[in-house]
Amino acid sequence: MKSPATTPAAPRAAPRAPVGLAEPAPPQGPSRAKPSRVPKPRADAVRNRERILTAAREMFVEWGVEAPLDEIARRAGVGNATLYRHFPDRAVLVHHVVLFVMDRVTVHAELALAEEPDALAALRRFTHAAADERIGALCPMLANDFDREHPELLASRHALEEAVETLLAAGQAAGLVRTDIGVGDLMMALSQLSRPLPGTACLDVDRFVHRHLGLFLDGLRAPAGSELPGEAVTLDVLRQKTM
Repeated sequence: MKSPATTPAAPRAAPRAPVGLAEPAPPQGPSRAKPSRVPKPRADAVRNRERILTAAREMFVEWGVEAPLDEIARRAGVGNATLYRHFPDRAVLVHHVVLFVMDRVTVHAELALAEEPDALAALRRFTHAAADERIGALCPMLANDFDREHPELLASRHALEEAVETLLAAGQAAGLVRTDIGVGDLMMALSQLSRPLPGTACLDVDRFVHRHLGLFLDGLRAPAGSELPGEAVTLDVLRQKTM
């Protein structure tokens, strides 16, 4: 008795890509070039970059954007060559310091509102944290030669404005923060109170900053203890007046 002919097994289907992702195109032949991989930055390079940004942030607040780059490198604990490898000129360094500060301050605003028991506590936490981030280092944005329309900057600025506006609005909606102020009032006062006197290396400035911020925050409580002259300053008004 003849055994039945065996049917050849069907070839296995190639595995499908996960839903939502395009399936890779089939290879065209042995000469197809493999896509090049972008190498990840080394951990020490990432640390050096953050050290430089932190040191530059401190120097810009103390001495302005014309602070000596050699001194910034010294404070960061790196050589001049390392600084220039990350930031080839002063304009690039200033640009990245502004982004660095804005992004960190945005995170503080979001976390404060998410984690504090009420909006006034969140505003207090944010204000002191923003001062510690040296928010005064954003002052280069007011200079005429600063590229305020760079796409990176616009995205970071929008995120910061949205986070702080949400924070302040929450306090006002809860009846905890006076309603005759705007985000521009908050940001301008915060920048002014967190900077040392021009041209002075006030090494113990934080002691005064947080003390005076406490007084300022008491003035934001509702109900208002006095009537403010003029109108609430929004960020749009602040930008038109200064930028």
